[in-house]
Amino acid sequence: MEIGIDSFAAVPANKSISNAQAINELVERIELADQVGLDIFGIGEHHRKEFLDSATPLILAAAASRTKRIILTSAVTVLSAADPVRVFQNFATLDLISNGRAEMVVGRGSFIEAFPLFGFNLNDYDALFAEKLDLLLQIQQNETVNWSGQFRAPLKDQAIYPRPMQEKLPIWLGVGGTPASFVRAGELGLPLMVAVIGGETHRFRPLIDGYKKAGAEAGHDPKQLKVGLHSLGYVAESKDQAVADYYPGYAEMFTKIGKERGFPPVTKERFDAQNGTLGALLVGDPVEVAEKILRHSESLGGITRFTFQMDAGLTHEKLMKAIELIGSKVSPIVKAGS
Repeated sequence: MEIGIDSFAAVPANKSISNAQAINELVERIELADQVGLDIFGIGEHHRKEFLDSATPLILAAAASRTKRIILTSAVTVLSAADPVRVFQNFATLDLISNGRAEMVVGRGSFIEAFPLFGFNLNDYDALFAEKLDLLLQIQQNETVNWSGQFRAPLKDQAIYPRPMQEKLPIWLGVGGTPASFVRAGELGLPLMVAVIGGETHRFRPLIDGYKKAGAEAGHDPKQLKVGLHSLGYVAESKDQAVADYYPGYAEMFTKIGKERGFPPVTKERFDAQNGTLGALLVGDPVEVAEKILRHSESLGGITRFTFQMDAGLTHEKLMKAIELIGSKVSPIVKAGS
């Protein structure tokens, strides 16, 4: 199983730290993740004041120049509000800079700011994504493209460059809990990245089974139907320390998001339940967290990738220590047991 980190490049909670410093510290964390043997680092895409990841490929390119082996990916690219040609060109260029280490996870996004920002109608939410995914996959497969659709000017015998170093630039489909999204990924034969930020992780098993069934019925090789899991988590030397570090920022962030979406404020009782045996949160000591990853994998029928999302107001120093622990203690246990 591949183990890695996803980051949304959160603006520092400490206002004395500039955004420039925060971005450079993020690149330091990616460099450390590479050094301690983690397999992948992903950067999200948001267009909000709280995050610095609106230009994901630029952050990844900076990291590419300072790393050697770690896979660099988006987490996720909001394809519905982007031009698939430019998305492909950006990540193909990243692939060249990194000597073949680029990937992307594409999705519709969980926030809506990108739609008015780039002139799209939120009512076209799914239609935009379906059409743009179709174009992106055609570009992935073909150097010269003939294509037409509803939301973009047609392409006729149009060559698209640069081409990546890899024979085929890996594209994963990022999903939440919509059954149709799982089926779509299976029908297309795309690897699946499942974001689980709450509830009990095992409840996604029927959706993953539906993904694999759709892929098999479409004639895809089961080996290409990979499943990754993206979850909120954090590792410290002890569980008490991990919870003490992580909970305050988590509560603040999700209370704010919940207020926007009509959800109740976060409570410690609810957090503890989510951090229990079956809950989606993975906040604890290295052994406990590693064992929980393996349990989640078993409950989902086997996963091939797991990424931690640790943005919760934590300091750079605490995040660096967590990355060290994940690389030196969590990852070896998971790889031995998977």
